Amino acid sequence: MSAPLPAPLAELGLTPDAAAVGGFVAGNVFPLTEPGTATFAWHGDADKVELLRWIHAGVDRLALQRWGDTRLWVLPIEVNDGGRFEYKLAVTRNGHEQWVLDPLNPATAEDPFGSNSVCRTHGYRRPEWSEPLGAPSGRIEPFTVHSEVFGTEREERIYLPAGSTTRPLPLVIVHDGEDFVDYADLSVCLDNLIHRGDIPPLAAALIQSGDRMSEYPKGRRHARYIANEVLPALQARYSLSEKPAERILLGASLGAVASLSTAFRFPGLFGGLVLASGSFILDPETLAGRPHPVFRRVASLVRALRRAPPLSATRAYVSTGELEGLADENRALADFLAENGVDVRFDSAWDGHHWHAWRDRLRDALMWVLDSGSTSSDTDASHKGERP
Repeated sequence: MSAPLPAPLAELGLTPDAAAVGGFVAGNVFPLTEPGTATFAWHGDADKVELLRWIHAGVDRLALQRWGDTRLWVLPIEVNDGGRFEYKLAVTRNGHEQWVLDPLNPATAEDPFGSNSVCRTHGYRRPEWSEPLGAPSGRIEPFTVHSEVFGTEREERIYLPAGSTTRPLPLVIVHDGEDFVDYADLSVCLDNLIHRGDIPPLAAALIQSGDRMSEYPKGRRHARYIANEVLPALQARYSLSEKPAERILLGASLGAVASLSTAFRFPGLFGGLVLASGSFILDPETLAGRPHPVFRRVASLVRALRRAPPLSATRAYVSTGELEGLADENRALADFLAENGVDVRFDSAWDGHHWHAWRDRLRDALMWVLDSGSTSSDTDASHKGERP
């Protein structure tokens, strides 16, 4: 006897017949989505098939169900509308498990570790401004930083907008900037947002550390590198705004940690922060469940930030994915910054710790931090030096 089909497929009248199943699979793109539900499928020989999602700081495994004696496996799950997450399928044959992209789903996303399949739930739309639209293209060129902090020359890159302008450019320092270009379509997004007039023409320094797991959470040397070496090197070469309100630090994950650390160590130098899915630990109980040494260093940094004077004239955009393991910590971070005088906007989306999640928030983030409003100074100012 065949097991009952999940409701979305039962409603289609599918019978446990190989020809019917083959036609059904060929005629659809998976996962099938409807309000509140996504149904995944695998069509092929297997002993077991599971859906793998990297959510809530772990691997979530959900078993697909085989439909009778056919080669069709299906799984419906409850989802939130208007969201997305990335996944793979774990297919077991003859005792051997293999993780694969979903062959029935053409939607994929890339990151430094490879590709994942993407589930886009009912109502999700990739932002139009993140797609190639034919906007005038900015250029990316290299620049060299002679770093005494790290005792070496570091090759970085900078995005410069299309066209010319007589106005000094706002500067966004993007941690893991090359990754943002490769995996979050940063240059395409900037081209479109500038062309649409959503943000002013700006320069984006694409900072890329060769050892981010060590450099970013320790904070002090990296902050000196950014403030005392990268920024002067850029100012000597390009026409950049001297207004703190037009100097932005942007980063995701540990890049958000590096951004916040730099802003606190050099108060008054940067007037805007974009902190996406930061790897912050504010709750000691949360730290107890995170044994990796990097989180110990981040927790130590947060304790130092708690003792530091408030950041004044600063706007921050803090965002998180609701499927992330540190979603609550990012909400707490937004509260902490607001309590310390920062003008904060907090956003969350039904997504995980993914580059496309960070891409989808770029427009709102940049528009927020670049709108000086009443909290950022429009006058030229110099910072008062590094905090101890």
